[in-house]
Amino acid sequence: MALSKLDQYRRAVEITVDITGGKWKPLIIHYLLSGTKRFGKLKKLIGGVTQRSLTLQLRQLEANGIISRKVFAEVPPRVEYTLTALGLTLAPTLEAMKSWGEHYLASKHRKPKA
Repeated sequence: MALSKLDQYRRAVEITVDITGGKWKPLIIHYLLSGTKRFGKLKKLIGGVTQRSLTLQLRQLEANGIISRKVFAEVPPRVEYTLTALGLTLAPTLEAMKSWGEHYLASKHRKPKA
């Protein structure tokens, strides 16, 4: 049974939000667009995220193939996170979200016309 265009649209939007949505995932992806980062650097860049939340979000992104995790056999252990090729395809989506956010903020700061 073929899906209607509306159902296809809905499923596509749902999967995108499921994989990339949430409070921290877009920021994680944003900061990884500029290159590989260690856990501590991501935590510092994001600010306000708990270690537990960041760990969970990173695990979900890794499980969905958006980021890769590389563990180095060092003491103390070093872990680095990088966007995968699939993760890099999210750049235009994040840029569109950024543009919309800028537009929204600008509209909130405009004074209403009398």
